[in-house]
Amino acid sequence: MSNNRDNYWEDEEEDEDVQADFGIADTDLVKKLRKALKVEQKRAKELESTLGELSKSQRERVLKDVLTSKGVNMKVAKFIPTDIDASEEAINTWLEQNGDVFGFEIQKETPITQRDVASLRQMDSVTQNAMAPERADEYAMKIENAENAEDLIAFLRSN
Repeated sequence: MSNNRDNYWEDEEEDEDVQADFGIADTDLVKKLRKALKVEQKRAKELESTLGELSKSQRERVLKDVLTSKGVNMKVAKFIPTDIDASEEAINTWLEQNGDVFGFEIQKETPITQRDVASLRQMDSVTQNAMAPERADEYAMKIENAENAEDLIAFLRSN
């Protein structure tokens, strides 16, 4: 058993000697590789920083859009945990679960009644016969250029 321990310590000493040999034998290629590695590491840090900034600004934008559309005060955004996904669905879920703390309640959509459908149909039938918006200027000019009541009545009867 003692032989194994002695061998273990001897192996570590050999590893240190090998590492020391590499430090002495730095060639131009090794120096260039180290320099390239440092440049790439710096570039990677810059990219990570940029990604972090973009992720943060996207999250803020999504939070602002969702909270504004729901009529929630923007100050609530700072209470939404950062580990929540910056998607509309995730934020809506969080609002449903925690909105009552901030005095916000999700309003359930009311179903469309038959009366509403009838009203919409009536509005549609009225607007179908209305004049086209692109011809409104033409009609306004004809009304303004009418010289007497007879011209105006004739114009109204034609339409």
